[in-house]
Amino acid sequence: ALYIVNVERNGKIIYTWKGSQRNTHIGLYDLQTKENEHLYMFEKDLRIISCSINSERTLLAVSFHQHTEEERVTQLLQSVSKYLTLLIEIHPINNVRVLKAVDSCVRVQFLYPVEGRNTSTESHLLLVSEDKYIEQFDIHIAEEEHKVVIQNSGQLPRARVADDLIWAQWDMAEQRLFYIVPKESRSTLRCVQFYPDENFNSTLESQLDISVNDTQVKLVNFGYDDCRDQDVASKSLNLQVFTSKAGGLCVCCSLAPCIPGEITYSIYFLHRGYSRTFTVSLERPETPQLKEVVFLNLGYYVAAYLPGQFLHLLNIQHPDLLCYSLFLTGDDARIDMLPNCSIQSPLVSTVLDCCMGRMYTVSISDNDLLKFLQNSKRDSERLAALHCALLCVRSTTDLEMKIIWWISENLSTCHSFDPIQEFIIASLYCRMCPEMNILDKLLPYTSLLDWTGVIPGVACATDIISLPVLEIQNSKGFWEKLDSNLESVKYAEPHLHYHNDVLRREWRNLSEEVNMYFCLFIKQVEDRRATAYLRNIFENAKKLVPLFQEEDYQQQLLMGLMVAQLKDHLMRHLQYVGKRKIEQIVLDYVANLLSLVHRIMKEVWKIYQLHSCIFCFDERGSEAEFTVFHIMTRILEAANGMCMPLPPGFHTLHLGLGVRCLPLHTLLHYIDNGVLHLTETCVRKLLKDLDDNEKNEKLKFSIVTRLPEALGLKARQFWDHPINANFLARKYVKLLLEKLGNKQCSCPVPERHPVPVEFLPLNYLTNMLAAIENQGVPPYEKQDPVNVRFVEEAALKHTMMLLGLRYS
Repeated sequence: ALYIVNVERNGKIIYTWKGSQRNTHIGLYDLQTKENEHLYMFEKDLRIISCSINSERTLLAVSFHQHTEEERVTQLLQSVSKYLTLLIEIHPINNVRVLKAVDSCVRVQFLYPVEGRNTSTESHLLLVSEDKYIEQFDIHIAEEEHKVVIQNSGQLPRARVADDLIWAQWDMAEQRLFYIVPKESRSTLRCVQFYPDENFNSTLESQLDISVNDTQVKLVNFGYDDCRDQDVASKSLNLQVFTSKAGGLCVCCSLAPCIPGEITYSIYFLHRGYSRTFTVSLERPETPQLKEVVFLNLGYYVAAYLPGQFLHLLNIQHPDLLCYSLFLTGDDARIDMLPNCSIQSPLVSTVLDCCMGRMYTVSISDNDLLKFLQNSKRDSERLAALHCALLCVRSTTDLEMKIIWWISENLSTCHSFDPIQEFIIASLYCRMCPEMNILDKLLPYTSLLDWTGVIPGVACATDIISLPVLEIQNSKGFWEKLDSNLESVKYAEPHLHYHNDVLRREWRNLSEEVNMYFCLFIKQVEDRRATAYLRNIFENAKKLVPLFQEEDYQQQLLMGLMVAQLKDHLMRHLQYVGKRKIEQIVLDYVANLLSLVHRIMKEVWKIYQLHSCIFCFDERGSEAEFTVFHIMTRILEAANGMCMPLPPGFHTLHLGLGVRCLPLHTLLHYIDNGVLHLTETCVRKLLKDLDDNEKNEKLKFSIVTRLPEALGLKARQFWDHPINANFLARKYVKLLLEKLGNKQCSCPVPERHPVPVEFLPLNYLTNMLAAIENQGVPPYEKQDPVNVRFVEEAALKHTMMLLGLRYS
């Protein structure tokens, strides 16, 4: 049988097996090339404790138990060390040097320089002893007659790295050593970073409120000797440290159960300054399973796993809201192919079965996650599954389609959150933040300000902890991001994430002014109140792609205002990022927001098989159209709740469906309460296409009387109705008479009718209005079919109607 004994930084796996002659072989497997390489063979049956190979594959370090049980019995009287640690030249196989011959177990680990570096003449080896110390050996090598040999003739130079430790973990991917030193009732977590230039520094110190009474050292990721590890695990601390690329640092620790049938474990979010302790009541406490919780590193998530019982996924970057915590039980918590035995997580998204000596890649199944989302009955499960799907599986066209389908069917079943809001905000976060880590603390990731929901069967306690102290300056990479996270906790505002409160206040303040501004804008009159600020807002809106071409000034204002507010927010916190770069980030964010709303509408219309053209107002809407109208109403509510702009054209489609689906009194109620917004495109179509029977006249009058003044003037011109013509004529006369009040009319004009009307008051009025008209009227009026002749005809028609006579 093959057994994995170590995983190196480059992902190559060192394994052992027994030959036919009970020889002990050591091999190397390359995950990328899928190739095996035989490294070394011992001509006897040995139990390999630890093994490591340098990056050049010229030196092999091996730690093993010297004798089998039978040999130990026969050699009880001999003074022979129990464990032997060797350094072997294997390129080609040459000398063997003894590094340690002691009675305490020793683990070995070569340091790895950065990938792609030229072959080094020096290798560095860590030796970790059960006697609670770690030291580094410096090994100089040289090529002699096509052989790689160790140059040091005497003892190898060594340096003490750590002392008095009771727990240590090796991070092979980032070449970091974490270890714990006990101090009375508390413990101190320290970290040593090893660099490509062969130097190492102590980089971090953090006080942990963990009581350690163990006498045996627990080692993590320093090779995998299942028999010994199981023995140590029962007497030592079950603890593991995980880091993330975004500067997250978590300490996961399971505690000895105080009550039968309960499991307690804690996650210390050191980069956030608090810890959470979870106590889980087991569903099947009598089932013989793993005795302690296993912690897995899944990238964005840390998982606490107890096979056969539960799988708890916790988001590393945003642990403050438990909505990101996905707690699975029963069959949902099963990890395929993993037996209930000793499990470790040596690398991100990998699991090592120490009993069988096999390593697996672990990923969250998008199909199973979507099934869980669809079948969940609790809001807490739905919310966590939605975020997990978007964050881990990432947004794809197929995934978004399936989530939108689920949303369309579950709008009324989610009571503690709005699934449309969460889908839009979480999708925007996932689209923007992975590309730029600097946005992680500045852009919102949920629409919820807090989450009061609970996970059934799980108790959670939150404690404030001391922030770790970094002992490194001019740090780069992970340490720079961790330092940024710690600075945010110490000095930043309580909430760095962009919030719509400021946008909502500004939107309310500007709405009245903008309505006035656009009334004058439509008339094309110079208005000093149209400030540079407003012009800039609308210039911002023009850079965004609409749903379809339509002048929806209110939505353009909100788009431009959101661009301006979000730009100011990012400029305050990203002073070192160029203005042009920030502007592009903001435009991408708002454009993605509009695109997501468009995507929801597109998928919903596809689900219910609606055609893109629904503007046939002489027919009633179908059941499918009414369902789509309801979903669009919920989209509008979600947008209003977040003060979020909608694509121009949304209100026109919504109103078109409303006219087709709602009875008149309900339609007018929706309009009066702001659910439906009257748009020029839809109103014009309605006035033109519907004939003037009694029912349609009532609808048209009800709509026209509710239009804003500027839009009402434009819309009435598309409805050829006597009463509407009378209204326009009165409005036009009022405009001209107001002009006469400001400027005297001096010159009479000839009669405008080829045949003078024998009605002297009307003749006098039309002549006076014609004189004013000739002196110039606002340009927009000249583009309309309203003039003195129109006024004259409207007056005659109205008079004849009042007299009960026919006008021809």
